[in-house]
Amino acid sequence: MAEMNYLWTPPAPVSLPVRGTSTRFPVSRLFFVGRNYQAHAREMGTSVDKASMRPVYFTKFAAMLAESGSTAPYPPETRDYHHEVELVVALGAGGFRVSPQQAAGMIYGYACGLDMTRRDLQAAAKAKGNPWDVAKNVEMGAVSSEIVRADGRVLDRGEISLKVNGELRQHGDLADMIWSIPEIIADLSTYYHLQAGDLIYTGTPEGVGPVRPGDHLEGWIEGVGDLRFDIGPAE
Repeated sequence: MAEMNYLWTPPAPVSLPVRGTSTRFPVSRLFFVGRNYQAHAREMGTSVDKASMRPVYFTKFAAMLAESGSTAPYPPETRDYHHEVELVVALGAGGFRVSPQQAAGMIYGYACGLDMTRRDLQAAAKAKGNPWDVAKNVEMGAVSSEIVRADGRVLDRGEISLKVNGELRQHGDLADMIWSIPEIIADLSTYYHLQAGDLIYTGTPEGVGPVRPGDHLEGWIEGVGDLRFDIGPAE
């Protein structure tokens, strides 16, 4: 095979550490579930009827991923940058149009994550019926802790919380999710051929709010672990 010559050096693969190993988890794509906690849906001015609705998804570039312990600048073009703590599901196998029972076997592990959002831009986009891309797809705006292997577990309960500068901002339980992890994977697999390496951020409990330059964020999920993230000066 002929040697591949690139115009410039391609970026390094995106990856995350795996707890207890020296190997890293290669990240493929980032999927996010919107409005998966009823209390959060209400604080965003809406409600979710599971009987008549399906999950809502959006995506971010894998290049936007930041590891726990990182410091990210306060992003441009916003005055209302919000935190959202979330359980992250890391897929170790792919699937297309799978059942919830099959979906459970695709889970490699879990992480504690943050979905950072330019809320003012999101509100403006919603008001005009425009896409949310610049509100959600923020550089270093998807944060993740190390991955803890699932070992056959499907998480359906456990505390999830976030502190900003030591003050509790978000607190809930995974049991409050409207759609379970297997239900999310199965539904998402009707739209995409899911792959090993995909990360799914499963939604946030109530209490989302703004951060400022200099803030220190601490996320925690029972049975998964914690996350640290700092907001640097504005660009």
